[in-house]
Amino acid sequence: MSLDGKLLARAKSALDAERAAREAQLAERREDAYAADPRLREIDGELRATVADAIGIALRRGEDPVEALESVRDHNLSLQEERGRELLAAGYPMDWLDEKYACPRCRDTGYCGTELCQCLLARYREEQKKELSGLLKLGEDDFDGFDLSLYDDEPDPRTGVSPRRNMEIVYETCREYARKFSADSLNLFLTGGTGLGKTFLSTCIAKVVSERGFSVVYDTAASVFARYEEDKFVRSEEARAAVRRYESCDLLILDDLGTEMATAFVVSALYTLLNTRLAARRKMVVSSNLGAKELGGRYSPQIASRLCGEFCVLKFSGRDIRLRDK
Repeated sequence: MSLDGKLLARAKSALDAERAAREAQLAERREDAYAADPRLREIDGELRATVADAIGIALRRGEDPVEALESVRDHNLSLQEERGRELLAAGYPMDWLDEKYACPRCRDTGYCGTELCQCLLARYREEQKKELSGLLKLGEDDFDGFDLSLYDDEPDPRTGVSPRRNMEIVYETCREYARKFSADSLNLFLTGGTGLGKTFLSTCIAKVVSERGFSVVYDTAASVFARYEEDKFVRSEEARAAVRRYESCDLLILDDLGTEMATAFVVSALYTLLNTRLAARRKMVVSSNLGAKELGGRYSPQIASRLCGEFCVLKFSGRDIRLRDK
């Protein structure tokens, strides 16, 4: 599973800010308690000294440290008991000056050894949801809201299958794809006319896959290729970071392919993006109003071959449901 470096940095920054706020609150509690009972400051200083003593004893050579360490331990416990009595006498709980971690497992560092802690991963998912929310209505679009009744139930004379039945298959495929997404999943190419639900189902996939902890980038084709162009000719760090995210995330959802200007640069950028992700076995969901022949004419036969040959093609059918809904 690949994590987005930019979002992970945001998550770590949020975690660090929360830890710093708790440390500041603890420092205020200490000063209040020390002002109420100066002996507490002395005890805390002596407790820190016992830790230094224990480290020094452990590092000594040529002598048995057990007896000396037991003496330091007994003194430390005695100081802790005195500290508790002093706090109670001053009107504070016995644990008033203890450091309390939001996540005892990693002690609020975000890491357990070299592994990311679940608390940091939870914040990472929050950052990913915020990022996707910039483009998507993540609170509104979900698979349960997909209304199949908006599609005609009359069989198509050419295929013998009704648009509703066809879309039932498309819907179930997209839902299972999101629910079982993994490194072994297929790539999806959603093709069909405007207003048939391609963007809606793409949004649903993005929501479910990101909630499962995978790194998801959702963007329109026009925006993606604008970033590639900025990276090529302006060489901004922001554009370079965006391109890295397009090429390295677990799932890239490229929406509305075919609505951008089909310049020679765009064709080259699309070819590079497809090849890079396919070679690395990183997954894509591409949506477009264009079919195979139109893709070949607009871009190149090689690009059409990749989109139709190395992707699972889901054909959306029916009338524009947005107009029908109105």
